[in-house]
Amino acid sequence: MHPWLTYTVFGVVAALASIALFFFTLTRGALLVRGALGRLQQEAAHVYPIYSNMRLIRLVDYQPIIAGILLFQYSRLVSIITHSLKRTDLTGQQVLITSCAFGNVMPRVVKAAVQAGAAKVLVADIIQNELDHAKSKLLDYTGKITYQKDDAIAMNQADASVSANVMFFLLHELPHHLKIEALAEAMRVLTPGGKLYLAEFHRPRPWLLRALSWTYFKVFEPYGLALWSTHDPVNLLHEMPGVSCERHVVFFGNFQVIVATKAA
Repeated sequence: MHPWLTYTVFGVVAALASIALFFFTLTRGALLVRGALGRLQQEAAHVYPIYSNMRLIRLVDYQPIIAGILLFQYSRLVSIITHSLKRTDLTGQQVLITSCAFGNVMPRVVKAAVQAGAAKVLVADIIQNELDHAKSKLLDYTGKITYQKDDAIAMNQADASVSANVMFFLLHELPHHLKIEALAEAMRVLTPGGKLYLAEFHRPRPWLLRALSWTYFKVFEPYGLALWSTHDPVNLLHEMPGVSCERHVVFFGNFQVIVATKAA
């Protein structure tokens, strides 16, 4: 092997290892440390530093990075949500984004909601830094947006107060019992006939992709694997009275967008 090729391979491996260590430290590594210190019972203890520290938020929140994490299916997943929003009559209604998300999903969702006639979009998150960062992305819609520090498992919103609710890759980060509570809250705040748009990971069909996804969850996202089995969102939603679901899967089943409708 030529020396330049050896150095190139070594450099690529070293770079990938460094990136993996960086994300491990700021995801599962942080949970392990908090668990050792007995802090996992505190409010927002499940929130990774990468989503709470403003410097880290600004460092990581670049569209190419976020697209790469989702195997370049990010735009496709967001489009499923926005296309559905645009086909909905939201005239004079309120739309909720439950928990901020990296990338351009929030500007695209707000734009689609406004085009569909929404009077207001409420952005809710348990971390103030996330709300502050979201504002920098949504300056074009200042008059249409309200920001509120809120907890997805105990929302301050009234029953039946929003016509659409978007939850983009939040559920896999929640401890299992909180997944159920978050879904119950998401449906509670919907008006009759309202829709929850839930984007998440899904169990891939090809065995190789399934093995890679399983490894990813084991290393970085300890709460994610339950979505494949015991805490499949569709099953959890179907257990709630008057909820019907459509599941859209993409990229060999690796990702999903669930549209859950509350009975009118």
